[in-house]
Amino acid sequence: MDMGVDMEEEVEQSWSLLSWVASCVMVFGGVVPYIPQYQEIQRTSNTEGFSTRVCLVLLLANILRIFFWIGRQFELTLLLQSVVMILTMLAMLHLCCSIQNTNRVSTKQHHIADLDLRYFWCWSGFEDYLIFCFAFTVLCAFVTFLFLDSGLFVEALGSLAVLFEAMLGLPQLLQNVRNQSTRGMSVKMVLLWTAGDVFKTTYFVVNESPSQFWVCGSVQILMDVAILLQVFYYGQETRVKLG
Repeated sequence: MDMGVDMEEEVEQSWSLLSWVASCVMVFGGVVPYIPQYQEIQRTSNTEGFSTRVCLVLLLANILRIFFWIGRQFELTLLLQSVVMILTMLAMLHLCCSIQNTNRVSTKQHHIADLDLRYFWCWSGFEDYLIFCFAFTVLCAFVTFLFLDSGLFVEALGSLAVLFEAMLGLPQLLQNVRNQSTRGMSVKMVLLWTAGDVFKTTYFVVNESPSQFWVCGSVQILMDVAILLQVFYYGQETRVKLG
């Protein structure tokens, strides 16, 4: 009888440890794909291969997800993941701004205060991106607390958050089409995106997270595959031209 109880306790402890490890991977795993891209930008002092609109999409998605959590308190793990991802995207933007300002030939600069939509998210200073994020957060806070008692609003907020996140790969996909190349984009980043999206989608299903999350994960996997196909396609094109 005691052996049976001991076995159950061991199984529970093992499951708790596995669950804790999975939670840690969820919180910090999303950062890993951006490490090789960060290093690539540092090494080449060139940001043209990386779309900073990826940062825009993830900042909007994770700010919205934080307010979704306020309205519908799901796993704390996903809230922490959003905070970590926001900090990571700000670090990426800071690096891109530094490199772009170093390489800038023209003295003309663009700032958020210019209110020129042609240069939206193409500002010269990192502080412009911080101002935008702060303003968006304040707007979300005001609207959320105004309609917090509405279940429909909370669900719509969650759907909007995951819709943005599902479109994560779209800016990079379009950047590659515009450049007719994937040069400057870290393939490791996309491979890690794919591995991470498969893991987190499985995590959402196993933990019975809100349906918005696993739908988002499935769309992201399809987007990752499309970008990997671009790597193959543009690689073939380059070889043909050189040949």
